Amino acid sequence: MNDTLYLSDLDGTLLRSDQTLSPYTCMVLGRLVEAGVHVSYATARSIDTAARVTKGIGVDIPVIVHNGAFIVDSVTRRPLWSAKFTPEEEETVYSAFLRRGLFPLTYAVINGKNRFSYIREKCTKAQWEFVCSRKGYEDDRRAREIFSPNEALDGDVYYFACIADSERQLAPVYDALKDEFRCIFSRDIYTDAPWLEILPQGVSKASAALRLKELLGCRRIVCFGDAVNDLSMFEIADEKYAVAGAAPELKALATDVIGDNDDDAVAKWLEQHIVI
Repeated sequence: MNDTLYLSDLDGTLLRSDQTLSPYTCMVLGRLVEAGVHVSYATARSIDTAARVTKGIGVDIPVIVHNGAFIVDSVTRRPLWSAKFTPEEEETVYSAFLRRGLFPLTYAVINGKNRFSYIREKCTKAQWEFVCSRKGYEDDRRAREIFSPNEALDGDVYYFACIADSERQLAPVYDALKDEFRCIFSRDIYTDAPWLEILPQGVSKASAALRLKELLGCRRIVCFGDAVNDLSMFEIADEKYAVAGAAPELKALATDVIGDNDDDAVAKWLEQHIVI
């Protein structure tokens, strides 16, 4: 039991479609963690938004956020490990967007705090809606309005995200950067807006999962997911389970396809297969 890391994606997998955890899932995960089972999550979310939607679990676990750019203590929100771009890489990525008239959100540690920077007048409609969704919470002070591209690369940048109104806008940037960086081109599970995420080369849910496995002293990884950003995690896991609504690519790699995320499929699997 203690030699296995059970690692689940959040949106579309552990979370229900309304972005909440059911009381049943909270109960199962809390009981397992308190019994010493290594159960965690790996998400594209920041620790701020991930902690908000998982607060019902109520236990202290190390988690993977920003698609593998950080491993963080879920209670203190203290980074246990983090990635970052070199200054030269930051310039390469940001310039690739600017040349095509796009202004991505830049995520960085600035004066010891996680911030994301945006230029209001340069945001696409979808990107501005995302910024507003994060500014609406009193406990989320990461949003940092800037007024010049020269301010965008302040601090230690670890992640770029650009949300466009069409895939056609993002495709040239993806093509320019895909061989040099970790690029994830997908659509938002809730809004269907096209996203392009850029991370340092070698940074992924898979690389973070392997680090977390080592940190916890585990031998095996069992993972759960639904989307293309879970592919790398599926490729390195000993067992991998796709929820019913998962992408075909994930189902093709899966050990098995389980139930629906709205029916607590991950929690049910864990309760049925782990004896404590």
